[in-house]
Amino acid sequence: MKLIIQIPCFNESSSLPIALADLPKEIPGIDRIEVLVINDGSSDDTVEVARRHGVHHVVGFRTNQGLARAFMLGIHSCLQRGADIIVNTDADNQYVGADIAKLVQPILDGRADLVIGARPISQIEHFSPVKKLLQRFGSWAVRRVSGTSVADAPSGFRAISRETALALNVFSSYTYTLETIIQAGQKNMSVVSVPIRVNGELRPSRLVRSIPSYVQRSILTMFRIFIVYQPLRFFLTVGMFPFTAGLALGVRFVYSIFVGDSAGHVQSLILAAVLLIMGFLTFLLAIISDLLSVNRRLLEELQRHQRAKLLDGVDEAFHGVQSIDSSTLFRQRGTAKVVEVE
Repeated sequence: MKLIIQIPCFNESSSLPIALADLPKEIPGIDRIEVLVINDGSSDDTVEVARRHGVHHVVGFRTNQGLARAFMLGIHSCLQRGADIIVNTDADNQYVGADIAKLVQPILDGRADLVIGARPISQIEHFSPVKKLLQRFGSWAVRRVSGTSVADAPSGFRAISRETALALNVFSSYTYTLETIIQAGQKNMSVVSVPIRVNGELRPSRLVRSIPSYVQRSILTMFRIFIVYQPLRFFLTVGMFPFTAGLALGVRFVYSIFVGDSAGHVQSLILAAVLLIMGFLTFLLAIISDLLSVNRRLLEELQRHQRAKLLDGVDEAFHGVQSIDSSTLFRQRGTAKVVEVE
């Protein structure tokens, strides 16, 4: 059983050594532990620091692409190197490395496909009251949309099985945390939360630079993923509002005719017709979107099989080799990204 711990980095030369020193060297049930650093276009000496501290693999972008794309490059690179379990952690040493054993245990036991480390939010001193409130609200919203019981949705400390990693797709360029949970829940994967510990703050968060901006982006991410995976439910719900309003106005007009008071209600009839047409067209859109959703699920399944097939061929070729091109496995929006490899 091979575990690869991936660490996305953007100018983390000062905190990376601390995070690396905190990682476990042995875990019961794991035969081999490797570390992979994803350099997201750092302008400092993050790569040199990683190599000096014995990191097994370093991949990355030539320019900064954002946390979500760095995460996905790491996932593909870990799969490429034969990982059975992938653990994602932060370079700022936010999470206690020893708790990686807690993360991987549900996967080793066959109880989970994706494991999320649940931080003790209420006890974290450097989190403001507003941030704590938003963390709770965000996790609640993700639970509602994904159908999971995840306790700390924004947590980046997570373990992923190989099969789950093969099926993941992240569309956002901002963050992967909410999207992957919603996606896993919609695909009926087993998502488990385990309590973990956190270390003191080494630097301010680079992801949450502005609370309003973070909230806006998070809501848009959840909204987008819900439409992608539940289009029939979404458009039927939206279409019910104009259809119901139009039906009510239509019934009112018919009742007015029945009681002999139809004069002066022509505007209501026109509005009722418009609302009914809007509702009907939205229902048609719901059906078309659902058919497209079926097609998307088929394409995702084909993609998963294709990834697995490519990786099966790569495993033999990669054994004992120190350099390989990851771009054949990592494509975002149809464009192969240029990566730095070992």
